[in-house]
Amino acid sequence: MSVKTKKFGVTKKGEKVTLFTITNKNGTEASITDFGAILVSFVMKDKNGEKKDLVLGFDEAKPYFKDVNNYGATVGPIANRTAKAKFVLNGKEYKLKENDGENNLHTSHKKGFHKSLFKGKAKENSVIFSLKKEDMSMGHPGNMDVQVTYTLTDEDALEIHYHATTDKETYINLTNHSYFNLNGHDSGNIFHEKVTIYADYYTPIVKGGIPTGEIAPVKGTPMDFTKEKEVCADFTYAFDQIELANGYDHNFVLNDYTGAVREVAKVRNEKSGIWMKVFTDLPGVQFYTGNWVNEKSAKGETPYGPRQGLCLETQYYPNSVNESKFPKPLYGPDKPYDSTTIYKFGVDE
Repeated sequence: MSVKTKKFGVTKKGEKVTLFTITNKNGTEASITDFGAILVSFVMKDKNGEKKDLVLGFDEAKPYFKDVNNYGATVGPIANRTAKAKFVLNGKEYKLKENDGENNLHTSHKKGFHKSLFKGKAKENSVIFSLKKEDMSMGHPGNMDVQVTYTLTDEDALEIHYHATTDKETYINLTNHSYFNLNGHDSGNIFHEKVTIYADYYTPIVKGGIPTGEIAPVKGTPMDFTKEKEVCADFTYAFDQIELANGYDHNFVLNDYTGAVREVAKVRNEKSGIWMKVFTDLPGVQFYTGNWVNEKSAKGETPYGPRQGLCLETQYYPNSVNESKFPKPLYGPDKPYDSTTIYKFGVDE
């Protein structure tokens, strides 16, 4: 097991951006940059022994600075959507930037964790990324010390461990925004990938992607992934939720939430033979099919179109800071944020 580093670019402030590549005994490689603690690539062999890069992204740091799709990024301090770009905590209203219509998405498009330079440190088969956030930065309360640790195991599991401490009671909801294509980032759309999500319920949305507050059953709807099916199997604009999001962009209420890590989803690609299992200790996962992706030139000068990658973003539910029925991502001086998500890969021969 080894970790190698190389220069990946320079920020507008002249700060060096580094790419860390972890390689395991199988030759599987995970490359992560300290800008945004972004997963840049995940390379492994398919059933024919051909190397595939399974995540969408760029070949250098510069395009990530303005990337609106958040390829591979660590998103925070509040991932996903916040209605009316505000929330009330301990009787005080906090206002975030309206950057998604009248709502807020991912706290800040310019100053969020996905647009921040972390400090990276390699340790055995891991890279530890650290970041300090000041009180009221982005309108979000609390001085925070954040650590995001990526670990690649010899079993081809990519473990992401999040840890954050704060000096004020505050909301923290972190996620990873990788777009996966298990036949390779340059292989076209993901419509025929087979997906399972262990969730009997989901949170329906209104226009703009904000949940209604309802926790609705998936049974009998295109949202039912409790049994493996192709992404395209029930994809129809006749269903209002798919029409509203131009595809799948919904939070699923994961079964068996106790705060312990458990398997919550699986994706399988028959052409490459590669599968991915998702594990987390969080209550929800955002299933997003890259509905608005339109990249003229990305890795290897490859253009990306809609639905060329899918995201399984482990999380607290969108707008959980405002919905009384949703689990609250509330943390403070005596309760640090600590969470683990694992993307484990394998090959069917």
